Amino acid sequence: MSGSQIRSAAHDLLPTDTTEDVRARGAGAARQVAVLPVGSFEQHGAYLPLTTDTLVACAIAREIATVHPVHLLPPVTISCSHEHAAWPGTVSISSVTLHAVIGDIAASLRRSGVDALVLVNGHGGNYVLGNVVQESAARGERMALFPAAEDWETARQRAGVRTSLLTDMHAGEIETSILLHTHPELVRPGYETVDFIADDRRRLLTVGMSAYTDSGVIGRPSLGAAEKGKALLASLTESFGECLTVLTGAGAEGA
Repeated sequence: MSGSQIRSAAHDLLPTDTTEDVRARGAGAARQVAVLPVGSFEQHGAYLPLTTDTLVACAIAREIATVHPVHLLPPVTISCSHEHAAWPGTVSISSVTLHAVIGDIAASLRRSGVDALVLVNGHGGNYVLGNVVQESAARGERMALFPAAEDWETARQRAGVRTSLLTDMHAGEIETSILLHTHPELVRPGYETVDFIADDRRRLLTVGMSAYTDSGVIGRPSLGAAEKGKALLASLTESFGECLTVLTGAGAEGA
């Protein structure tokens, strides 16, 4: 990868706002909302980078920030990827640590006048994020987890993704499509020939991914296409509008 491509990828991960940009955006707003991408650093087969989930979360958050008045934060890049430990390069932190990091970020935002936080999650194994949002709601704080499964299903249908969400578990059609759209220079050859289906994964948390796939892939990446990635992001950006309304409105239902 060339130096310019590396710089492009880094720019997509890191927002470039100044403090005055944030001040201006918040002026007159009844409730400021921050968006925090949460990714991972884990194997995605031989053709997608370890940063795939972070790149996906950042792509969603970046598209959201171009349409909606939110405060875009830099990503959390390492999370709970323990099920991928059998593959070299995967790095994890504990769920307790991730819980604490999110809590600290939310508290810091509130001190600076941003009282609502959306966690844009790019990794399905970050189960603890649901608990973080549950607990914040019980304390009367404003937090949401996005996208929900329903948001992904709507996006899948609108984009013409042929693989179901069950089958498209890891490094499949959706993730490959989004990276082909946002970072085609990072997608290596080989995704066209490694489709692998393992819909029955009921012991995944006990035995890990390696019990179900040798390649690290579960899904149909061969169906990936840049135009699908673009349509997926457009649909998710539209769906985010309802999430934003819940966080900034009087009611808390659905958060």
